Amino acid sequence: MINLALELAGQAQNLSAPNPAVGCVLVSAGGEVIGQGHTQAVGGAHAEVMALRDAAARGHATAGATAYVTLEPCAHQGRTGPCCDALISAGIALVIASIADPNPLVAGRGFERLRAAGIEVEVGAGEQAARELNIGFFSRMLRQTPWVRMKTAASLDGTTALANGQSQWITSPEARADGHAWRARASAVLTGIGTVLQDNPGLDVRLVPCSRQPHRIIIDSALQTPLDARIFMPEGEVWIYTASQDAGKTRALQARGASVHCLPGSNGKVDLAAVLRDLGQRQINELHVEAGFKLNGSLVREGLVDEFLVYLAPKLLGPGQGMVSLAALPALADAVALEFMSVERIGPDLRLLARVLGRGNF
Repeated sequence: MINLALELAGQAQNLSAPNPAVGCVLVSAGGEVIGQGHTQAVGGAHAEVMALRDAAARGHATAGATAYVTLEPCAHQGRTGPCCDALISAGIALVIASIADPNPLVAGRGFERLRAAGIEVEVGAGEQAARELNIGFFSRMLRQTPWVRMKTAASLDGTTALANGQSQWITSPEARADGHAWRARASAVLTGIGTVLQDNPGLDVRLVPCSRQPHRIIIDSALQTPLDARIFMPEGEVWIYTASQDAGKTRALQARGASVHCLPGSNGKVDLAAVLRDLGQRQINELHVEAGFKLNGSLVREGLVDEFLVYLAPKLLGPGQGMVSLAALPALADAVALEFMSVERIGPDLRLLARVLGRGNF
């Protein structure tokens, strides 16, 4: 039943942000599934309420039932009412939850309220899977910054573009569609001004169904973003982070619909760590990076990347632009240590998900 609840939570992954993706299954005392649901878009009902509504629509009584839920039921009044109160009112006898909610407004209070009402609570089934589904939410709650996933597409010898800048397309249509699916689950997609000027990307989700477009973010230290850039064309918001205080350029970009934020660092460029802190305050859970090797290198050098989403094409392209611009290491021990989370075939290409060693242990 927890596996079914996790499947339901997966259906909310591209829908619920900034709220966590949660699934809930209600089972009668006789072992029959009587209701199920998942978190809706922000402002909509949470998983527990959706499952209770489903049970009512099917004509099932919920007194004495067990609720299998992938995250601790909330205990606070937000955009919706407390889910633990809904379960108490419904006469639920047992709650089996995967993991506690890291939100300081909940953080065990939901379990406490359920137990105080005489409901038995068990925690831990499906914990790791539930956490991975909401790795960005956990990151924002516990680190106050989003989970940063860097996507690159390269040849087998690590080339992301030829020396002349040509990069479309190294990987297959299947890999590109899969990349859009990862865009869709993110709260925001980030790129640099170099990519905007060279490739003129839209950065929206086009190749897979999408219920909401992620925010689009440009790191543009000198405010060079063209007013006719494709990134302004799709629906959704464009945020530009800059180190420039040029009021004229700022007004022009704002007139184009961009939100411009000045966060200069000591080197005259954008303070990337400050950007992540600001995005955390703006309720960005997962940040999907699709940038050039220079910005990629800056993010890696500052220790701001949590994991790498790499598509490798079965091609050898020789010299060109690499994935990440890094300085020469004095010793092998100084390498950025990663662990492979998954390796899958996507069309003719390989998709590797590699996490910085130790990340996620927050």
